[in-house]
Amino acid sequence: MIIEIENLQKSFKDVKAVDGVSFKVKEGELFAFLGMNGAGKSTTINIISGVLQKDGGKVMVCGHDLDKDTNKIKNELGIVFQNSVLDKKLSVYDNLKSRANLYGIFGADFKSRLDEMCGLLDLKDILKRPISKLSGGQKRRIDIARALFHNPKLLILDEPTTGLDPKTRITVWNVVEKLRKERGLTVFLTTHYMEEAATADYVVILDGGKKAAEGTPHELKNQYASDYIRFYNRLEQAEKAVAAFNLHVKCQRDYLEVELKNTAQVADIFKKSPEIFEDFEVLKGNMDNVFLKVTGKDLSEV
Repeated sequence: MIIEIENLQKSFKDVKAVDGVSFKVKEGELFAFLGMNGAGKSTTINIISGVLQKDGGKVMVCGHDLDKDTNKIKNELGIVFQNSVLDKKLSVYDNLKSRANLYGIFGADFKSRLDEMCGLLDLKDILKRPISKLSGGQKRRIDIARALFHNPKLLILDEPTTGLDPKTRITVWNVVEKLRKERGLTVFLTTHYMEEAATADYVVILDGGKKAAEGTPHELKNQYASDYIRFYNRLEQAEKAVAAFNLHVKCQRDYLEVELKNTAQVADIFKKSPEIFEDFEVLKGNMDNVFLKVTGKDLSEV
């Protein structure tokens, strides 16, 4: 395991930001850490990275105990925070050089690593530009280059694609997947985009500082998400036909949506009323449904 956390606790006065959270992250996996703002995600990340002191619990990262080897852990981490930590007055080149110097990367080693980052994140044409003159997507690419410059074992991405255009989001994920495949990089992700969480190897959902659910996306969808069928014609007839099955029905302007207990019920409804199936679709439950069911909140509204 690259991260092992047991009974982690952190309070701010009377507020328990993290309340007895435990989880493990396997080496090389994409781990998604989900929750509304204030759920405890950023507090947990700040503790893992040594920015905050915990009140209780045990934290092991890359085989090192946080209480004993904080500096060793920091050398194994790369972090992309929600808000950029780049120096806006400096150029892209100077920001990356400053970061490299902190890790003892100089001379030929710096040039070699810089060339690699330029190829990976398409930075060559903007190296001389000050951070203040870059677009949001360009800044995010520099944030990622900065986090990766010392070749960490663990990359923490705290809502890395929020507010980015689709092209930059694709670029970010292409880089992440390339490094995971080629180097076995472990990625610890927080995100408000459930389609990103759906690609994770494992998911932990926080709610009010506590762990509310965990599992693979497939396990979570099977446990918490319902499948749906939508009818696009004969809506009144369809509503009457499904009433006998005691299912939750939502009537919209141009379709009728029926929440299924299982997909096998589609066959049961068809056997009884095949005439309502002229125009329909079956929708699988997704991670948005999981999050809403687990927390009672809609993460897409954040």
